Amino acid sequence: MFVDERIVTLFKRNAHHTLTYWSVFFSFGLCIAFLGPTILDLQCQTKSTLSQITWVFFAQQFCLLIGSSIGGIFKRTLFSALAALFVSALTISVIFAIIPLCNNVLVLAVAMAVSGFAMGIIDTIANIQLVSIYQRDSAVFLQALHFFIGFGALVSPLIADPFLSEMGCGNHTENGTEIMHHFRNLLRNSPIAEHNITQSNLPHHEGEKEESNVHYAFWIMALLNLPVPIAVLFLMYREQLIPYCPSGTPRLLDKDELAMENQQGAEVSDAEQEEHEAGGHRNIFSCCQNDNLRGLPVSFFMIHILGGMVLFMTDGIVGAYAGFVYTYGVSPPISLPNKTAGYLASIFWAAITAGRLLSIPLSYRFKPVKLLMFNLAAAIVTVLMLLIFYTSSTFLFAGTFLCGLFLSSIFPCMLAYTEDILDYQGCATSVLVTSAGMGEMVMQVLVGSIIQAQGSYSFLLCGMIIACLGFILFIGLLLFHRMHRNYLTGTTKKSAMVEEPAKEENGCAKTEEKEETESSREGQ
Repeated sequence: MFVDERIVTLFKRNAHHTLTYWSVFFSFGLCIAFLGPTILDLQCQTKSTLSQITWVFFAQQFCLLIGSSIGGIFKRTLFSALAALFVSALTISVIFAIIPLCNNVLVLAVAMAVSGFAMGIIDTIANIQLVSIYQRDSAVFLQALHFFIGFGALVSPLIADPFLSEMGCGNHTENGTEIMHHFRNLLRNSPIAEHNITQSNLPHHEGEKEESNVHYAFWIMALLNLPVPIAVLFLMYREQLIPYCPSGTPRLLDKDELAMENQQGAEVSDAEQEEHEAGGHRNIFSCCQNDNLRGLPVSFFMIHILGGMVLFMTDGIVGAYAGFVYTYGVSPPISLPNKTAGYLASIFWAAITAGRLLSIPLSYRFKPVKLLMFNLAAAIVTVLMLLIFYTSSTFLFAGTFLCGLFLSSIFPCMLAYTEDILDYQGCATSVLVTSAGMGEMVMQVLVGSIIQAQGSYSFLLCGMIIACLGFILFIGLLLFHRMHRNYLTGTTKKSAMVEEPAKEENGCAKTEEKEETESSREGQ
């Protein structure tokens, strides 16, 4: 059998939890990729400039990062985790329903920021909950979790496309029209023909404005997302966590605990559970203030730092590549037609989706560290080949697919790898999620500024430099892993040496007591 029966048994025992978290991440993928294609229509709706609407999206990404950073606060109890997921998922549906009513750019920015904060909380809690349930077997289920992000991001442009207007607002300059044309084609993956740009600049079209139906797309998105909070609420009902709503079904938490016991092979004591809670998954700020971190080796902290930096680089590449591969494709020396170049971003997201699906069985057969080594090295080779064959449009499409394929599973593999190193006692999940979100946000701004200043060729050069830095940081992570393993081995030996004299003393005491008992019997 391809999958171990133990893994299947664990999944069956935790199926309701797992499916709920997967559905939340499908919704997350829809939300994070849905806003991009609607940028032109939202600009017309709010009567804002391109720079203003761009900062609206930046506000959404920034609050997503904040939500990811503090999401670990809600891990303290199962009720707080599920309640946070329910409120966040419901908030996303409400926000998407009211976005068509936001006629001011500031109001829209606030709405986007709130939705970003909710998605950040979902991102952290779903990852932490799956790691907590499956622990050393979490790699397979994390790969599936992140597959649903890619799948949602791939499906969302199909929802938006029928409702997008093909013409702008008619109130921008020629230069602004060209920039907006680029953003529209880049984000919606459905380019406008070049003659439409020319026609939109002619005087007799200046006053025309196509009526937008984008509000239907947002309302459809709100309805599609609505089953997610309902699913979370039903899980809370099954867990008997809703007051005055008793359920006759056995609590799923008991099943989770049973799975943990079968996996570990021994019952966990109350003292060990308290220690795990004190040093386990918390928000990133609480981790820094945890008293239990005192006295830990440098390797413990460096594993957190280097793991976060690797994802800072790799997720930064994902964000920058998805954002600017269209710009590179339409620029010299490749100079692809607009419609052809528009497929590059779709191919990239399709490759990420396929890669995460393929990584589900691979993560069962291979250790996360081997998958990480292969994917990082393959990503570097792919970008290097893109640099060498920078004039080949055919290889640009092939390289885009390979790049997405190799980058797709790095995050879930890194999460499973670092949690396994730290024996699920650190704050790896909160640190990694925060670092990945920060990298995606920062690298998009950095690479975009460099492309604007140095030209389109710097796009691949930046990707090569970032990928090499990520690989170097990963080698450093491997070294500190070895140091941390040696530290744990030394600590175990010292504990054994301390226990042996104690056992000998207890043995001597028992021998003396036995001799005294025999002597007293002989005296009698």
